[in-house]
Amino acid sequence: MTLLLNRSDLAALLDPAECLDALRRGFTAAQDGTAARRVVAPLPGQGAATALLPGVVEGIPAYTVKVNAKFPGSRPALRGVVCLHDLGTGELLALLDSATVTAWRTGLAAALGTHALARPDAGAVAVIGAGAQAELVLRGLRELRTVRGLTVCDLDAGRAAGFADRHGALLGVPASVAADPRAAVRDAGIAVLATWARRPLLHAADVAPGTHLTSLGADEPGKAELGADLLEGARVVVDDVPLAVEMGVLAGAGLGVKHAAGTLRDLLRGQVPGRVKAREVTVYAPVGLPWQDLALSWTAYRAARAAGAGARFDLLA
Repeated sequence: MTLLLNRSDLAALLDPAECLDALRRGFTAAQDGTAARRVVAPLPGQGAATALLPGVVEGIPAYTVKVNAKFPGSRPALRGVVCLHDLGTGELLALLDSATVTAWRTGLAAALGTHALARPDAGAVAVIGAGAQAELVLRGLRELRTVRGLTVCDLDAGRAAGFADRHGALLGVPASVAADPRAAVRDAGIAVLATWARRPLLHAADVAPGTHLTSLGADEPGKAELGADLLEGARVVVDDVPLAVEMGVLAGAGLGVKHAAGTLRDLLRGQVPGRVKAREVTVYAPVGLPWQDLALSWTAYRAARAAGAGARFDLLA
């Protein structure tokens, strides 16, 4: 039998602290050499078909294959499924809503990277792009550090205001809306960008010394949130260097391998330093890796089994 877990099921089952722990274990686990693939195939019109496979983590007896439709003009823009398979038999254990899994694993992994690179005293946060991924970054940061202020910028002013009101109340901090990205980051120690931008939103002159920026939008060819001048002068950490050069933040800026200080795995395993100087600008810019889908999906699957949640369906009947 296959367990079906929709968005509502996952929202009820997932806990930010447990998911952060699962992702941290994944980042620090030994690698077995399994070659992960991220495939993006443009479709006629505005959309793209994407697949991430296989998601494998040491110690988890399962693997994932994620299949998405990415249509930026639609709401939601991301739809699909994560297939969770038994690693020993191939049995399809569960089908999970991929938009929820992606938002949680992307946002919480970004929170880990943000916390690791930002100054310890950085508490004023700017959010550019008030969508699902930014929601989860803030939920993760609440578990990791004290947030003392919030500024939000989005193309949809109503959505920005709603995000600011909601998270300002949850955090118990002053929250405001900014008219543009440069105004949003002016007094921020941490900036989180999660947009569909095709040209840079911020350049070096827009960012104060000591700022940390997490850029989630530059995850496929043609997307860019940060200018090359900003990245050239910053300490840049990614989740996978070849992917960052092929389709991530370095590709969007026309930069190469030498501009990456290392990966978040390297940093969390103590193999490279994080922030070296208090006044340097740091950047965390992931593209998202298949094993992160597994870490979240396995956490949700175990919680669903324990709670008796989700629907069961026999695809072989």
